[in-house]
Amino acid sequence: MEVNQHNIRKVAFQVLFMVADGTDVDAKEAIEKVWVIVQHIKDDELAPLEIPPYLTALVTGVLAHKTELDEKIRVNLKNGWRLERLNRTDLTILRLGLFEILEETQLPNPVAINEAIELAKDFGDDTSRKFINGVLSNYVDTKDSIND
Repeated sequence: MEVNQHNIRKVAFQVLFMVADGTDVDAKEAIEKVWVIVQHIKDDELAPLEIPPYLTALVTGVLAHKTELDEKIRVNLKNGWRLERLNRTDLTILRLGLFEILEETQLPNPVAINEAIELAKDFGDDTSRKFINGVLSNYVDTKDSIND
C-alpha cells in the first residue's frame, strides 16, 4: 500500500474500528498490527517498523477526544437520531472526520469532509456517504455561522 494521507486515514479507520470492538488491544499495538498487515510485512523481516506519525496522531487524537467528538456528533444529528443508534462504521468515520476538521488546521474543511466520504465509500454502505456528509457539513456550517 502506498503511504499517502488517504491510505493513512484508511488504516486509522481500521485501527479505530478494531479498538472500538472492545478487544483488549491498546492503540499502539493495534496500529502496529494493522500496519504490518496492510504493508504486507512478513514476520521474518528484521527492518524496524516505521509507523507514519500522522497515523499515530489520528488514532491517539480520536481516542483522546472521543467524548468531545461524540458530543459534537450528537448535537449535529437530525431529530430522532441518537449516537447509540449509529452503526460502528459510520460512527468511527464521523469521529475521524470531525477530529480532522477540529485539529488539522492545514486541512481545509471540505477536504476533511471529502476524505470522510471516501472512507464511507470504502467501508460503509450506500447510505453512509450521504449521512456522513450531512453530519459533518452540518457541523461545519453551524460552526462557521457562529464564528461569523
